[in-house]
Amino acid sequence: MISFPNAKINIGLNIIEKRDDGFHNVESVFYPVGLCDALEVVENTEAGSERITITTSGIEIPGNADDNLCYYAYHAIAADYPLPNVKVHLHKHIPIGAGLGGGSADAAFFIRLLNDKFELGISWGEMHHYARQLGSDCSFFVSNKPAFAEGKGDQYESLSMSLKGYYVVLVYPNIHIDTAKAYSGVKPKPATRSLENDILNLPVEEWKGVVHNDFEDSIFPQFPEIKSIKEKLYDLGATYASMSGSGSTLYGIFKEETDLKNKFEGCFVFEGAL
Repeated sequence: MISFPNAKINIGLNIIEKRDDGFHNVESVFYPVGLCDALEVVENTEAGSERITITTSGIEIPGNADDNLCYYAYHAIAADYPLPNVKVHLHKHIPIGAGLGGGSADAAFFIRLLNDKFELGISWGEMHHYARQLGSDCSFFVSNKPAFAEGKGDQYESLSMSLKGYYVVLVYPNIHIDTAKAYSGVKPKPATRSLENDILNLPVEEWKGVVHNDFEDSIFPQFPEIKSIKEKLYDLGATYASMSGSGSTLYGIFKEETDLKNKFEGCFVFEGAL
């Protein structure tokens, strides 16, 4: 059985305060986009096989296979449900460490795949529970619908919003931003406006200058080339442009279909409908 885990973008990101557990409370809107990995799961009937075997292709994934979130998801579910041994193949297309949630999407879609393929009968609430154990934004991809995120980015409220009719351009400049380092450079502050209300009540054309990603304040001075990509997206006609998550991917929302792959030399570029 095959599925296609998709990326997400952050529309706005307010870093509210540092928590006692070392994490930060944030506010953001998560929105799914069409850039996808491919994930396949089959039962492994070979005698003496390991419980889970993971192979990969596409973008090279650093670390060992048993560091993959799918590995942890399998063993968490296997502790509660009868799972056979499985072979997993992941074709990686979503850039890694790019602020697009690709690894989290793979893990959440893997949970859904196991449930569907082996007819485990795991409820939506349980799937969210397993996903939350794996990472702050994993749970979003279980439902995979626009949501207002708060807490560590792991508490979600579904939003009745749609960007249908718009187009998105993702530009990843092949710069890896360490998330912990990115947080160390920000100064948490209470939000002065309601991000949720701004995004729901303002047209996209009015987001510029109002809907902001706080990580840009510390990342842009360190990496001016990232800032220049945002500016270029606006120069090319974007209605709204921003960095996603802690970066380094920038995205632009356009009213018309785009063909900008040749405009960002040396960068990974994805274009698609929202």
